[in-house]
Amino acid sequence: MLTRRTFLHSAAATAAAPLVISRPAGARAPSEKLTLGFIGIGAMGRGHLGDFLGRSEVEVVAVCDVVKERTENAQQAVEKRYADRTKSGTYKGVKTFGDFRELLALKGLDAVVIATPDHWHAIPSVLAARAGKHIYCEKPLTQNLADGRWLADEVKKAKVVFQTGSQQRSEFGGHFRKAVEYVWNGRIGQLKTIRIGVGGPAKPCDLKGEPKPEGTDWDFWLGPAPEREYSSVLCPKGVHGHFPDWRKYQEYAGGQLADMGAHHFDIAQWALGTDTSGPVEVVPPKDPKTGRGLRFVYANGVVMIHDAFEKGKDGKELRSDCVFEGTEGIILVSRGGIRSLPDTTLKDPIGEREKHVYPSTDHKKNWLECVRSGKETICPAETGHRSASICHLGNIGYRLGRTLKWDPVKETFIDDAAANKELAREPRPKWKI
Repeated sequence: MLTRRTFLHSAAATAAAPLVISRPAGARAPSEKLTLGFIGIGAMGRGHLGDFLGRSEVEVVAVCDVVKERTENAQQAVEKRYADRTKSGTYKGVKTFGDFRELLALKGLDAVVIATPDHWHAIPSVLAARAGKHIYCEKPLTQNLADGRWLADEVKKAKVVFQTGSQQRSEFGGHFRKAVEYVWNGRIGQLKTIRIGVGGPAKPCDLKGEPKPEGTDWDFWLGPAPEREYSSVLCPKGVHGHFPDWRKYQEYAGGQLADMGAHHFDIAQWALGTDTSGPVEVVPPKDPKTGRGLRFVYANGVVMIHDAFEKGKDGKELRSDCVFEGTEGIILVSRGGIRSLPDTTLKDPIGEREKHVYPSTDHKKNWLECVRSGKETICPAETGHRSASICHLGNIGYRLGRTLKWDPVKETFIDDAAANKELAREPRPKWKI
C-alpha cells in the first residue's frame, strides 16, 4: 500500500483558541440545525451555497476562499438570505476566512462543504475528518490516486459522514439509477462492454504568468501543487461566473477525462458492482496522443472504453454519456434521458422483488439525512475514491502509452515501478512532513 502523509502546520490551527459560533436572533438551536462552513466559493461553491441556503435544516456560519472578494460576496449573500428571519431585518452571523484551517477550528461547527480545485480536496477533507466534521466534497475526489486512498482511510478512521458530489447517483431524472437497475437485473443479458463519452486526459500546465491581483492569496491557491506564477485562467480575479480551466492541467486536475469522467465512470462502476474495487488492466490505444480509445479491463471480462463508439444499424454512432452493451441489448443513458436497443428492453419496469439501487433523489438531502442518522451516504469516500481512481488510471495510461496491469486490492501496478511512481505526487515542502 502507498505511504500516507500527514499534514504540516495543522498544529498551528488547533493550538489557537477556538472561535465560537454565535447564533443570531431567529436561528434555531444546535439540536435542530446543522452548522455548515464552506471551503471554496467560486462558481461551483456559490452554487452549493445557494442550494444549502434554501434548506431550513442547516445554518451557514462560515465561508472561506483564497480570494477576498469571494468571501465577502458569499458573506453578503448569506446575511441577505437570513436577514428576513429577524425582526430588525438584519443578520450578522457569518465569519469569513482565507485559511480553511481557521474555519475548521470554529467551535460548534458541524460540517463542511468543500468545492475547491481538485488538488485541494484531500488536505481539507483529511483535516475536517480529524476535526470530527462531516463532509460534502466535490468530485473527482482527489488529484492523484494516493491522496484518494489517504482521504478514504482518514474518513473511515474518523467515522464522519462523507458524501462525494457524484449527484448522478441521486438526481437528473433518475435516468442513471434506472440504467443501473436494468443492467443489474439482466435486461440486456450479460454485460460485455461499457462506453463512456467524455473528453480527453489532462496536460501539463503551460500558461504564462500574470501580475497577481490584490486580495488573492496565490501561494495558498497553489497549496501542495508545484510553484508557478499567477494565472487568471487558473484562479480568476474576484467573483466569476464560469468554471476555470484549471481542470485541463495535470498539476491541479485530470482533464475532462476526470472532470465529467468522475460522474460517468462512477455510474459504470456502480453498474459493475465495483464500488470498492476496479479494473485489472489498463490498455491505451495504439496512438495515445489521440486522447481517446483507452480500455479498462475488469476481472469478469467486461471492457470499459473511453470515448470510442461503434455505429448502429442506421450508421449513426451509439453515443451517450454511458453506453451499456450486453448480449441481448444496449442501454444508452445521459442526463437528458435513457433509451435502449431494441426499444422493448425498457418496456417493463423493474419489479418490487428485483434488485434496486440505494434510494436517493436528492444528493445533498441524502448527506444531511445520513449526518442525522449516522448511516452511510449513497456515495461515501471509498466509492468516490474508487471512481476517481478510474480517471487517474486513465490519465496514467495515456501518459505512459503502454499496457498496465493493476491490482485493485493493493492499489498498485503489478511489477511496474515506473507506473507506480505516477500514483502519488510529492507536495511542496510547506505542505508535507
